[in-house]
Amino acid sequence: MGLSLLAPEALAFAAAIPVVILFYLLKRKRQVKLVSSTLLWERFLAETQASKPFQRLRHNWLLVLQLLLVLAVVLALSRPWVPGPGKASKLRIVILDASASMQATDVKPSRFEQARAEALRLVGSLGDVDQMVVLQAGAHTEVKQSATSDKTALRRALAGCAPADAPTRLTEALKLAETLIQNRAEAEIHLFSDGAVPDLSEFENKNLPLVYHCVGRGGRNAGLVALEVRPHPDDPTQRAVFAAVANGSTNPEPVQVELLFEGRLLESRPVTLPATNTLPMVFMAPQDQDGVFTVRLRLEDDLAADNQASIVSLLPQPVKVLLVSRGNRFLEKALKAPGYVQLTVAPALADAAEGFDLVVLDDVYPAVWPAPNLLAIHLAPTNWFASVGTVTGPVIVDWKTTHSLLRFVNFDNVQIAEALKVPTPDWAVPLVESPDTPLVLAGQRQRQRIIWIGFDLLQSTWPLRLSFPIFIANAVEWLNPAASAAAGRMVRAGEPFRWVWAQPVSSAELIGPDGRARPVSCAPGSSELVIGDTARQGIYRLKAGTNEVTFCVNLLDSAESRIDPQPELPLGKYARVTATTMSRAGLELWPGIAAAALGLLLLEWWFYHRRTV
Repeated sequence: MGLSLLAPEALAFAAAIPVVILFYLLKRKRQVKLVSSTLLWERFLAETQASKPFQRLRHNWLLVLQLLLVLAVVLALSRPWVPGPGKASKLRIVILDASASMQATDVKPSRFEQARAEALRLVGSLGDVDQMVVLQAGAHTEVKQSATSDKTALRRALAGCAPADAPTRLTEALKLAETLIQNRAEAEIHLFSDGAVPDLSEFENKNLPLVYHCVGRGGRNAGLVALEVRPHPDDPTQRAVFAAVANGSTNPEPVQVELLFEGRLLESRPVTLPATNTLPMVFMAPQDQDGVFTVRLRLEDDLAADNQASIVSLLPQPVKVLLVSRGNRFLEKALKAPGYVQLTVAPALADAAEGFDLVVLDDVYPAVWPAPNLLAIHLAPTNWFASVGTVTGPVIVDWKTTHSLLRFVNFDNVQIAEALKVPTPDWAVPLVESPDTPLVLAGQRQRQRIIWIGFDLLQSTWPLRLSFPIFIANAVEWLNPAASAAAGRMVRAGEPFRWVWAQPVSSAELIGPDGRARPVSCAPGSSELVIGDTARQGIYRLKAGTNEVTFCVNLLDSAESRIDPQPELPLGKYARVTATTMSRAGLELWPGIAAAALGLLLLEWWFYHRRTV
């Protein structure tokens, strides 16, 4: 390990050393003073009578201290640097996790500030020819500083980083870092995070030179991970607010759960959250106008970003449904079951079904495909699917219970005589599957929501099961344009909010959770606005002239609410990256030398005054 100087030109200041010695060689000029006796001054008479300007250099502690002080200052200015063990990397990619969990206060002042401090120390260890890139990883990756050796610019970039209420998306940051280190043999990726990250299995075989710096110590946190509001099936003046609260700590956690509507407290419920578990909760609340429900947790934990969530609730409006069928009493009754449905039945469809909110085509091909959202049963248009066939007696092997269309729906003991065999198109996701073909698809095609059922309902036992009317009720709500618009008013933190006005707008402003209004850029002649400034959770209000829309930004991420620091990152099934302590590739010594110089200056001051008092 050798010592090198980052600013060797500063050694020129060592020329001040002879100047200090010269001052001690010069004789001091004496002033003539009249005194009553020279008895006490006889020892200095030789000096006053000498004719030479210089004197012999004598031992003097002040001279020693001043010489040491000059040496320390010169060394500090030359910035001595000791390289650390191992081969120094020429390029370092710093990824600073700026997700919500990094706001945890189990370390003071926060995990993010601790990560920033460690990254700043890494900046100080850069050599003259080394370069560094600073990436901020939150909901999206942001390049804060491109490759540079300028430590001032790197420190400024780190100072400009800030955590958000968004979940961690490290995949994007690692992909960008991978491209930056391509064809660079001496490169490292330094990740500063608490390890609350999603699956990173796609990097299992990448052999990334990843150094994981884990921050955080504790994991005491409870947070909201789900929130939904639905109309009461029997009382249209009531709303059912569904919430889920997760406890990530290993001990039961007492908490006060509050329900508010437009900032007004409706109910406060004390509960005890089970350890490392999720507690579902249901609130029943009256609603006589459109507004915002907020669920709030009252407790002291290490993360505040997930202790509150809000959702826009609109009063239900009648849903106009057109059923085109040759006759299906099961389907008619299921569509009429929700009290807010206005059903019209027709044997054929000759126009685009204008004036209806959604259309149900039951094994009837229309002359003109309808423009509203669509439930298509046992139909296979060629522009939807690449090929169409049939399969006899398909067996249901899987269904996605996590999708809102299959809430409280199961397909046990459902038998199907025959189904259409189609490949899954790129605009839809399979909800119910058999080994040979998807049986139920859902998706959006050219801004039209579509549910596709690939078999004749009357040639199956499904209409005889309780799950059938539940599925139809879910389908009506999912296809209802008003309901989908309301659902679009809640977005995850960091994700963009999109809204289409009835008419083009020329100017708009956004009022955030902090109450400050910010102008929003509008494209000339466009009625669609995209709001990307959603880093903070809370209630937002978008205004354009006399028009106003309210939307809510929430975290609602179970992985982000589990804030236990992870000692290692799994990269797939077999690869692991173990957390490491900070290891500098080099260490600048000038701060310690400068502190020593200050100490010598204070010692010289004390010694001089002690001697002259």
